[in-house]
Amino acid sequence: MHDRMGRSAYYLPMKKHTTMDLDMDLVDEASVALGTRRISETVHAALAETVALRRRLRLLELDPDLTLERLDSERRDRHPAAR
Repeated sequence: MHDRMGRSAYYLPMKKHTTMDLDMDLVDEASVALGTRRISETVHAALAETVALRRRLRLLELDPDLTLERLDSERRDRHPAAR
């Protein structure tokens, strides 16, 4: 069995333990903005936000007239449960 990205059902996301020098003032500010508590949780949330932002920006490149209202409307049309 494979998921929608063609990975085996036994695929586990790779985790890597690493040491980084972090600006703790920036981590604290990001933690408040993201509503996270632990450093690793804050870093993961910040990475996810960055990826999501880039995806939204790519959508705007494809359709410069796209508005948040139109996007919400199109999502509701595709996902009636989200109404």
